[in-house]
Amino acid sequence: MSNESPSAVAADALERTSERLVELAKRRGYFFQSSGAYGGVGGFYTFGPQGASLKSNVEDAWRDRFALEEGNMEIDAPTIMPEPVFEASGHLDTFDDMLVECPDCGESHRADHVVEDNTEYEDAESLPIPEVEEVIAEYELVCPACGAGLAGQAVEAFNLMFATNIGPGGAQPGYLRPETAQGIFVEFPRLKEYARNTLPFGVTQIGRAYRNEISPRRSIIRTREFTQAELEYFIDPETDEPDLEAVEDVEVTLYPAGEQAADDGEEIRTTIGEAVESGTISSPWVGYFLGVAKPWYDAVGVDMDRFRFRQHLAGERAHYAADCWDAEALIDGSEESQDSEQRESTESSSGYWIEMAGFAYRSDYDLSKHAEHSEDRFTVFRQYDEPKTVERATVDPDMSYLGPEFGGDAQTVVDGLETLAERDRSAFESETVEIELEGETHEIPLEKTGFAVEEQTEAGEHIIPHVIEPSFGVDRLVYTVLHHAYREDEVAGEERTYLALEPEVAPTFVGVFPLQNDNELEALAEAIAADLREAGLAVTYDDSGNIGRRYRRQDEVGTPFCVTVDYETLENEETTVTVRERDTTDQMRLPVDDLAKTLSALRTGEIAFEDLEE
Repeated sequence: MSNESPSAVAADALERTSERLVELAKRRGYFFQSSGAYGGVGGFYTFGPQGASLKSNVEDAWRDRFALEEGNMEIDAPTIMPEPVFEASGHLDTFDDMLVECPDCGESHRADHVVEDNTEYEDAESLPIPEVEEVIAEYELVCPACGAGLAGQAVEAFNLMFATNIGPGGAQPGYLRPETAQGIFVEFPRLKEYARNTLPFGVTQIGRAYRNEISPRRSIIRTREFTQAELEYFIDPETDEPDLEAVEDVEVTLYPAGEQAADDGEEIRTTIGEAVESGTISSPWVGYFLGVAKPWYDAVGVDMDRFRFRQHLAGERAHYAADCWDAEALIDGSEESQDSEQRESTESSSGYWIEMAGFAYRSDYDLSKHAEHSEDRFTVFRQYDEPKTVERATVDPDMSYLGPEFGGDAQTVVDGLETLAERDRSAFESETVEIELEGETHEIPLEKTGFAVEEQTEAGEHIIPHVIEPSFGVDRLVYTVLHHAYREDEVAGEERTYLALEPEVAPTFVGVFPLQNDNELEALAEAIAADLREAGLAVTYDDSGNIGRRYRRQDEVGTPFCVTVDYETLENEETTVTVRERDTTDQMRLPVDDLAKTLSALRTGEIAFEDLEE
């Protein structure tokens, strides 16, 4: 890796990196605020030609590692889903942030962030709303925008989902999905068939998600529309175990909840195997995916000296998560980033930490909820090693009695009797059995229920799988990759800005230039560019301005290599070109006949530029 650690970067350069990066991103076509012709709208960004390519390359790298290499399937579900999906998942009731509105300027703010930024409270999100209101009053907290007092202002729960209507007339309410996961969970009854009803199996999805953030900020770090890459891995918690040997030696920096709560708490440097064995990472499955993710982050360009896994505190875990670890990256503390968000970023002397991914143990929460609210089956059959003889309580109700007695509710009564027999046999020990129906208790004679306890031989049982979820924020990762790749140096007495992007994800891999505006040079350069494109490489052709300026342009967008066609190319017996490496600016002459093959090997890492002379 060519990334430098924070200690190797001058402090003054570090503090201005974010500001300069955002300016570079706009100028060179990485990302910029959307709808600029109409004044822009907060929380929505457009990825330009360079950014869209970088984002696509990152997504392809994720797909290769977490779908193809792991043997998982991929789906593409709709971004709008009907209201019952989110009733079942709990998002309608629990997917809220705390909002406080300034009485003077009308600006809305995350109340828990206002508290965390200005008091000693580090986990205000876990406090009840009345207590947050008391803290705001006690500390006389003010509006971050205009300085007006917020004491006495109501703090309200604000649901982050975008609402819409499906079809005309608003007959069917729906929501833009706040996560791609629900699109996987609701299709589980069909997806398990594709997996031949065999656990474990994984389903991935890369797509858009939407959250109506109260105060989006920090360019593409916190937006209202973003891309997620998620894996839902379904397991049998009693029998399935991960291949920990494959990742046990992966070295990681961990920040467990206990260390965060301690006055002298600090990060722990260990291995995945040691962390799982000691119980620091309680779930071996979560440990496995942390071990898979760490080298992948390294490969796409995240600086490992500015990377860690932080465990969620109890108060900040999502409603579905039994445990969760975030992959975090350290970003500099520039002026645009001073309004710290404590839940997702912890202040550091050299910057702040942002969440790039969450690795959650969701247990059977999601599938159980959808099984409860829907009419489908969210279970998988677990085969026993040997058939078992078990006692089962059954009912065979007398419908000639229930029909006249309960009319259209007779089937509801039957369902209630079946559930009661399964859960509480003692309810059938009296002469009558009590059933609740629309808030009223009804007594049914025992002989009319057909209750019996029978011995049955079973080959297995239906279980609801547990879910392990690695959920990656693609936009935040793109920002981190750009931020960690940002460099400033001096070449031949001139200041230079460049992006040290990894070849695998760089939006343009090679620039091809004729040295001068010469018909023969231009024709050969265009032919070389065409050959390289045919070989599958991302190529840009540039014949504008002097060669130094062309190099600088490509350096600034992160192009790893540049090929220059000069007069020596035409004069030598063997046709060669000058190949320049971005980070070192070293140059080497290489034969044109082998150019595509050589550059392809450089992109995949099969060879290094400095080894080419050999």
